[in-house]
Amino acid sequence: MLQKGNRNMEMEFRHASVLLNETIEALNIKPEGIYLDGTLGGGGHAFEVCKRLGDKGRFYGIDQDEAAIEAAGKRLEEFGEKVAIIRDNYCNARKVLQERGVAGVDGILLDLGVSSYQLDNPDRGFTYKYDTPLDMRMDQRQTLTARDIVNDYDEQSLYRIIRDYGEDQFAKNIAKHIVQRRCTKPIETTYELNEIISAAIPAKLRAVGGHPSKRTFQAIRIECNQELDVLRNSLQDFIDLLNPQGRLCIITFHSLEDRIVKNFFREMENPCTCPPEFPVCICGKIPYGKVISRRPICPTQAQMEDNPRSKSAKLRVFERI
Repeated sequence: MLQKGNRNMEMEFRHASVLLNETIEALNIKPEGIYLDGTLGGGGHAFEVCKRLGDKGRFYGIDQDEAAIEAAGKRLEEFGEKVAIIRDNYCNARKVLQERGVAGVDGILLDLGVSSYQLDNPDRGFTYKYDTPLDMRMDQRQTLTARDIVNDYDEQSLYRIIRDYGEDQFAKNIAKHIVQRRCTKPIETTYELNEIISAAIPAKLRAVGGHPSKRTFQAIRIECNQELDVLRNSLQDFIDLLNPQGRLCIITFHSLEDRIVKNFFREMENPCTCPPEFPVCICGKIPYGKVISRRPICPTQAQMEDNPRSKSAKLRVFERI
């Protein structure tokens, strides 16, 4: 039964800005520069960027979540015409900026975490903590939902998703249990899925490593929103958008995202494809810039205590030549 008492359609969009000071410092903001936040959220990082802009500075914020757009619009209202807010997926950032006459920017920020609003609002169906219809769409204009994935994907596809995106050692058994249960009736809610996942994991291991549904829910959310593909397919555009000495700052929250970003930054710094034994480079590929953060910037102990959801956050920074 759905816990309707937990629903709040008017709940405020809130999201604690992770690594806020570290990100603002890493962006190396120029007062007359142009900056892009591809995951605007409630505007926490954006507000601090805009505070540092002069009269000629400009800020563009992109988000696909309608609630985020509304909240950020209110939060950034005082900055007037310096700010443009666009409802879209950040994979389209280069296109939407070009449509507005912007060929290059001085800094780009991506905070890839799911917002507290999305996690805590039962109507969004992201969390295993409430009994609510399966949804997990970051953009509610999208047709594919978590319910569709759970009920329509074949067993092999479910296994691959849970294994690769959730990194769950019980992926095969979880996929098998999902398929068996939906033969009786469609799986409609988060609690129904919780029960199936729990039944697929040995009892003595359910209490180890957090909630047993955590990894599967993460995997389904990533698949529903195509998060890793969007990230991979956007990184080169972001590098190409950067003006000289412009910086790209990306905050990730799990190893899959971080690995993509780390490897891409490394390739942009050293794109040479010549065999190591060659005395000189003959491939002609030149570096796009340099990695500023040799090791990821992580939250302090105080930050983690203040915001437990920040524990897995990692900030990596790249500067364009």
